[in-house]
Order: sequence, then structure tokens, then C-alpha cells
Amino acid sequence: MSQNMIRLNSVKKRFYIGEPKELEILHGIDLQIKEGEFVSIVGASGSGKTTLMNIIGILDKPTEGSYFLDGVDVVKAKDLELSRIRNKKIGFVFQTYNLVPKASALKNVELPMLYGGVERKQRKKRAKELLELVGMEERMHHKPEELSGGQKQRVAIARAMANNPSIILADEPTGALDSKTGRKIMDIFHRLNKEQGKTILLITHSQELALETGRIVTIKDGSITGEEKGKVC
Repeated sequence: MSQNMIRLNSVKKRFYIGEPKELEILHGIDLQIKEGEFVSIVGASGSGKTTLMNIIGILDKPTEGSYFLDGVDVVKAKDLELSRIRNKKIGFVFQTYNLVPKASALKNVELPMLYGGVERKQRKKRAKELLELVGMEERMHHKPEELSGGQKQRVAIARAMANNPSIILADEPTGALDSKTGRKIMDIFHRLNKEQGKTILLITHSQELALETGRIVTIKDGSITGEEKGKVC
């Protein structure tokens, strides 16, 4: 493992700034994640873990504090640069899949590459390879409504990998799945981490899933309250 890929210092996040209802969700978060780590952020609903993921994924900016991603000062960077970094460096996997309903599995996986300016033939080839990687090659022409929850999540993981990002952010990726299907999804993450060296950040309320990762970061009421080693080191 090399340098800190993700570095947050004294990160605070407030909403309704300056209003009587001002609400501080994150209270000075310090967090470093090295390249190639598999880290889980664990917390109950309302603990601030999704707000933290949105900041790490550059979907939102801190109100205070600093955030460096691969040496880039996210707080000071322009929106265009942030959009490029998000598209190239980060793959997102959500509990609700976020697939385009009218598009086939293949087209869904192609979508980030379309935004990234990859030409059509190359897009299709890579999308097929990624669907094969997650065991969905036989369902590539099916639309989301024709797929089970686990199949949708596998398509979502393939899509997250489309632009070969170095970081995968997974927000409760097994939350809507039964335990057997969730097991298959976690196995895919382990393979991506071990075989492709992807840095994976798993947001979860499940201590059992968190134990499978290399490091467990616990967040409560907007503050990191502890860190421990998981089983994957």
C-alpha cells in the first residue's frame, strides 16, 4: 500500500448555514484511507455516514476543513475538475441500484463511458467484459425490471467499474438483498479489491459485513468514535 489516497482533516458539514435551524451533521472528521484498502464506515441511521460518503465521493463539499483526494484539494477545485475526477476516479454503488429503467443492463454499464467520451465500439466491448466479470453476461440485454435485486446490484457494480476508477464507494450495497445474494455481492467486492487493487469504501450499518473489511471506522452522531481492524488485512 502506498500514500493516503483520501485525506480528510477537521471536516464539518452544516446545512441551513446562518439560519436559526442551522444543523451540523459532521463535527470535525479526520480520516485517511490508503490506496488499495478495503474500509468500512459503520453507523446507525442518522449517524452521518451517508453525508460523509457524499463528501468523499465529491457529491458535496465540506462546510469547514480540508479534503485531499489523490493530492487534489477538493475544497478549492473548480466544479469542472471535480466532475472529471468523479467520473474517472470514483465508482458508486447504491442500495437502490440507480439504474436507468428503460435501458438494458449493457446500456446502463455503457453510460459512464458515454459521458467520459469513450467511442461506441470500445464502450460496448468493455461493458460486455464487465458484465462477464460480475456474472451477468447472459442477462446483458435485459432491462432492470426483468432482473432480480441481486442481478441489478451486479449490473450496478459493473457500471461503477466502467471508467476503471481507483475508488469504489458502496452505500449499503446489500441492504435490499437477502443474505445469500448479499454474500455474492460482497464476494465481488473482495475480488475487485484483491485482484484489481481497488480502494473500496463500504458504508454499512452491519457489523457482520464490516468485519469482512480490512479496517472498520465507527461513526456516531457525526463524529468518528473508534477504529479497529477487520478480518481482511
